[in-house]
Order: sequence, then structure tokens, then C-alpha cells
Amino acid sequence: MKSYIWKRLFRSLISILIIMLIVFTMVYTMVPRENIFFEDSTYRKLGGKSDDKAEYVYSTWQKLGYLDYVRINDYCLTLYEAGSEDMVRAVAPDSPESEEFVKLYSSQGYTIENYLQSGRYYAYKDIPVIKRMVNWLAHLIVIDTPYSVKDENNPELKRSLSFGRTPTGGVALIGSGSTHKYLLYTDSRFPWIHQNIIKLNFGTSYPTYQGLDVMTVLFQSQGTEVKRPVTFETGYEGESGIIFGSLKYKPVLDRMDTKKFVDHYASYETVKDQPSMIGTSFIMGIFAMVLAYALGLPIGVLMARQKDRLADRLGMVYIIFIIAVPSLAYIYLFRYLGTTLLNLPSVFTTYGPGDVRSWILPIVSLALPSIASLMLWTRRYVVDQMNSDYVKFAKSKGLNQREIFNNHIFKNAIIPIAQGIPASLAGCIAGAIITESIYSVGGMGKMLPGAIRQYNNVMVIALAFIFSTVSVLSVLAGDIVLTKVDPRISLSEKAGRS
Repeated sequence: MKSYIWKRLFRSLISILIIMLIVFTMVYTMVPRENIFFEDSTYRKLGGKSDDKAEYVYSTWQKLGYLDYVRINDYCLTLYEAGSEDMVRAVAPDSPESEEFVKLYSSQGYTIENYLQSGRYYAYKDIPVIKRMVNWLAHLIVIDTPYSVKDENNPELKRSLSFGRTPTGGVALIGSGSTHKYLLYTDSRFPWIHQNIIKLNFGTSYPTYQGLDVMTVLFQSQGTEVKRPVTFETGYEGESGIIFGSLKYKPVLDRMDTKKFVDHYASYETVKDQPSMIGTSFIMGIFAMVLAYALGLPIGVLMARQKDRLADRLGMVYIIFIIAVPSLAYIYLFRYLGTTLLNLPSVFTTYGPGDVRSWILPIVSLALPSIASLMLWTRRYVVDQMNSDYVKFAKSKGLNQREIFNNHIFKNAIIPIAQGIPASLAGCIAGAIITESIYSVGGMGKMLPGAIRQYNNVMVIALAFIFSTVSVLSVLAGDIVLTKVDPRISLSEKAGRS
């Protein structure tokens, strides 16, 4: 079994890489790169400043991995001191240094152009798609060490690891020179032991949520900051929602930073009154999945046992309705019934996530198609088992109907249903695009279509990686669950061979 799992993991990894290569190819070749500036307010403010606009455009493309961009200024800084007379002379279009710049980068395959106003040279070269993906994967996992921070303005920064306590009393591994102050720490929040040593780096969101790390966008809490009385490291007391475990190195400190903190670790996240995007989708998805299994399985069993009778026919009417009617239509119908008959809010934001009523309609709407699917497949599997030869044999031995059903039919029928549980759980993370859009839920469902619509390529790639990884691994998890439910099934490649 271990050999099978390792081989499946390897094939899963290959599948994920193929998916990511397709995504990178689509994002970086099929979508015009100029479109990423549609939602960029900074780009619009540049107006007719052609040189500033060109520099901003190419710098942004370089950050996003489209190309490598070099200015004549960058080249001359390796030769002369910034601001010197030689530097001013060298960057001029007719200088010998500019001529050398053109020859050097032309020979390396760069395209050479001039800024319209100043006439100065710059060079750029597109990065191949495969190289972009390799660069992205190479920086995907970041390990925080005492040598992670590079701050030229703080050459005397101490680099060390030590054990101590957080301001809230938790035990911590404290870093100096690391990006995070508390690399490992404990507190009262689940799962109680937290780490900042190994992090996933999906890049910086752009143009929406500009400047924020993608992981921060997905996992930070939303809403209004929840403030509480806090005593900071300097002894300063105030109201704040600070999460001390999130303290990160901040190169430039302001007056309030020096008032609160004893070092450069002054950048932090805060507690807010709403779950994160991924947390909101997960909560909604989990309850929808539980509701679907709680209703779909017993009703499917009832339909099978009452085959061709009233219960079975009513169940089939619901299944056919869900299959035949577009999801958009029946969700709107269900929302209308819920708001008019039960006085429930039509949108999630009416009462917010702190009110149970906000969750009822989205959860039930999300569960409707899953309930129908589970009813259909449970009925089919149970009916198949009821017509099996071993059931007739059990009856001939004198076993009653309840014993036959509980000990044989249901156990065998539930096996393929159990295999789909990990995939259902994985779907909770991805969110529900239509349901979250209709009810204005601030979850993951809106992220992917929103990122595509706003040309947030960094977010598109990150979400594609998350969704594909979770989906591929859920298939493997389903096979493992299958072996636990039915010991007769083995994942060994030698099983069943003579």
C-alpha cells in the first residue's frame, strides 16, 4: 500500500505540473499583458507622463514575471556613483556608456527602446513560459531564517535564534534577522501551536488587493478590527486588535512604531470580526456537505426500499427537477421562498456572518444539488445490492429483512459513496461561485472569476494551484478511504495476482 501511495503521489505531482503549465501558458500568452492595467489606479494617474508610464509598465511586467527589464540608469549605477556628474553624463542617449549598453543587451537578445521624453535607453526580453513557471515553483516554499532580512539601512541587525515568550505569555522561538519575529509560538487559538518558519509564497496580488501577499488576501480575517486592551513590548497600553504572532520586520519605523515596539518587528495583522475568504467558504461548505449527507443518504435508502412507490416517485421528481432546471434558477426560487415565507435575509451582508440567519439560505442552496446526487446514487447502489444473489441466499438462510439490510446491503452500497467524501470536502475549500455570488457571500467562490475579470494573474495562478492540488489529492484520499470502509479492497498492485 505504501508503494502504491508514493506512486500515486508522484503521478499526482506530474498532473499538477501539467495543469500549472497549461494555466501559465493561457495567462501569459493568451491574455494581452496590457489588460492588467485596467484596474490600476496608479497607472491612470500617470496620465501623459510618457517616461514615467513606460517605466511603471515595464517594472510591473518584470515583477509579474513577464519579462526582464533593464534601464540605462541601472547599467550606469554599476560604473558610477548615483547623482555624480559622470552618472548624469553616462545616461545621456549619445554617451559612450549608452552605446555600450545597446551593444551589450542587443547581443543578449534584448529589445532596445528609448523613453519618448528623455531619449534614454532601456532594454527588455520576454521570459519563456516554462522558465516563468520554474521560477514560480522555485520560490513557492519560503523558509524563514535569521538571514532572511536584507536591510542596507540596518547593517548592525543582530541575527540569532532564542527561546522566550510572546507578550500574551506563549512560549516562542524568537528570531532576529528573520522576516517573522516569532518563528514558533503557542497561544489559545486553534491549533494552539503555530509556526512561521515555512510559508507558501504565491506572490503579491495585483492589481486588486495591490501590495498584499496572496496568502494574506485568502487567509486574513475580514471586516472591522476587534480591539481589546493591549500592553505592548515597550509597556505602552492601548486598544488594538494586534496578533503578536504575526509580527514581521519593518524597515522604516514611524513614531507610533517606536512607541509600541522595541525593535523593527512592527508590521502585524489584526483580529477582525469576520472569517477569512477561505474560512467563510469552508464553513459554508462543511455545513452544506453535512446537510447533504444527512438528508441524501437516508432519503436515497428510503427510495430504494420503497421502489416504484410514492416516496420513490416524489424523490425522483426532486432529482429530475434539480438536474433539469439551471442552478441559477432554482437558487433564486429557493431564495424567494426563504425570504417571503421564513423572513430570512436575501443577502449574506444584511446581518453578516455573526448571525445564524445569514448562513441558512446559502448553506441550503449549496446543499440542494448534492442532496439530489446522493439520493440518486444511494438509491441506485442500494437497489443493485438488493437484487444481488447473496441477498437471496441470506433470505434462504432465514435472516430477516432488517438484518440483511443493515449487515449486508447498506454496508456494500455505502462503499462508493464513502469514496466521494474527500472530494466533497475539497469542494468546501474552493467555494461555490454561483451561490456565493447570488447571496453576496465574501468567500472563495468569487475569487477566481473576479481575478480573471480583473486580470489579477498572480491570484489566478495561485488559485489554480490550490484548487488543482486539493482536487488531485482528494482522489487519492478517496481511494484510501475506500480501503478503510471495505478491507477487501487493497491498493497493492500485487493484490489479486496469481
